[in-house]
Amino acid sequence: MTVRVRQVHLLNVERCQPEPAELWDAVTEQQLTDWENEWVPELLKAIERLEREGIESRHWPQSSHWNWRKKVEALRGMLASPGFSIVCDGLTQGMMIVDTVKKRCRIDNQKGKPLVYVEFVENAPWNRRELCDSPRYRGVGSILMRAAIELSVESEFGGRIGLHSLSQAHDFYAYLWHDGPWRRF
Repeated sequence: MTVRVRQVHLLNVERCQPEPAELWDAVTEQQLTDWENEWVPELLKAIERLEREGIESRHWPQSSHWNWRKKVEALRGMLASPGFSIVCDGLTQGMMIVDTVKKRCRIDNQKGKPLVYVEFVENAPWNRRELCDSPRYRGVGSILMRAAIELSVESEFGGRIGLHSLSQAHDFYAYLWHDGPWRRF
């Protein structure tokens, strides 16, 4: 499999400066190894901390049960389900799997038209404000959403994307679409 890698930048929160990163148009064994060896232990530590602090489990990360290896293996070789990942400082910072066939637009003026549907998107635990006091990087989710839009344009879907977000992510998507960088789309 040939993986296309594009240069992007994430905001290094500690230094308050952009840092070079890579956007991969795949989720490879490297990302799955990072998920198993780095993400899962960090997520478990964060959940243990939330439990010690008396935070109700309904406020814990809703994606904590996701198994990225199983997701990727179930979709391996399916052209309609490409993946994307962001690597910075030698470590996977975010992953996304999309679908280009199953879903169609539902809003009236676009009803039935094709779109890129975001099936799964996740940020590394150390980049999530709800899991750590000072995230390492910002911009991961925005870059992954932009990759979905670009895939939609390349696929001649007119830049249309869709997703059903986890309730904990509603504020992020509301910012992107209404107040943030994607409001013009």
